[in-house]
Amino acid sequence: MYTQLWPWLHLVSRILFALLFLSSGWMHLTKTQMLVGYAASKKVPAAPVMVRITGVMILVGGILVLLGWHRFIGAGLIAIFLFPTAFLMHNFWTMTDPTARANDQAHFMKDLSLAGAALYIAATSGFAWPLSLGH
Repeated sequence: MYTQLWPWLHLVSRILFALLFLSSGWMHLTKTQMLVGYAASKKVPAAPVMVRITGVMILVGGILVLLGWHRFIGAGLIAIFLFPTAFLMHNFWTMTDPTARANDQAHFMKDLSLAGAALYIAATSGFAWPLSLGH
């Protein structure tokens, strides 16, 4: 039973993982001004450029992981985005408002968890992936 489900579970897990980065990357590129304002408020250097660069990174990373093609690069792009984002954008330890602090702490932990998942994807990228364009 497991061997019959494996290819489909693998594909579904890639779809679910990639969805966040596909939608977020698209938003970085289509709602740039809104995100630039938020990034600038968090003191991200060169916010207009960084929003666009990170949008391309996570959009390409999500596509590559979803397709299972150049998946080490795709997962790497996502991890490279997530680690600094966790610390720059969700620096909950600097906040005094308890609600804002809890919200940013949840986002910080989410980003670290997703970065861990991206690293796992990168680590397993050398193995055969079912229903993918790579090997």
